[in-house]
Amino acid sequence: MSDDTKQPPALRVVMMPRDANVYGTIFGGVILSYLDQAGFIEARKLALHRWVTVSIEKVDFRAPVFIGDAVSFYTSTEHTGTTSIKIRIHVEADRLSSGETVHVTEARLTMVAVNQECRPIPFASPPTAGIEAGDMTEA
Repeated sequence: MSDDTKQPPALRVVMMPRDANVYGTIFGGVILSYLDQAGFIEARKLALHRWVTVSIEKVDFRAPVFIGDAVSFYTSTEHTGTTSIKIRIHVEADRLSSGETVHVTEARLTMVAVNQECRPIPFASPPTAGIEAGDMTEA
């Protein structure tokens, strides 16, 4: 068990048939999409801004993910800059067929806080998410 998995996952998703190829394994792009979402969840802990992904470091898939697996995305902040944050994401799959937990991949994302014009802003500035028309706000 890594240090990352001692905390609750930022995101946990059950893989469905729509996520898979004809062999029953989950498309890598589906996992990449969830990596991006998990990174956003970690970034918004620092500040309520619009966050955009500017890079994802090399992602090597160490094990396949199958339909029915529950996939957990564990996040941690590795570094913060003025406008950006580097996030580490560790991914594990709990197998539907056996209950075994396998390490799937890990990645590092760099996300940048941006304003309404998509220009980088210091993430220590006042919140920008949820204040402009069209942004999601809490009900």
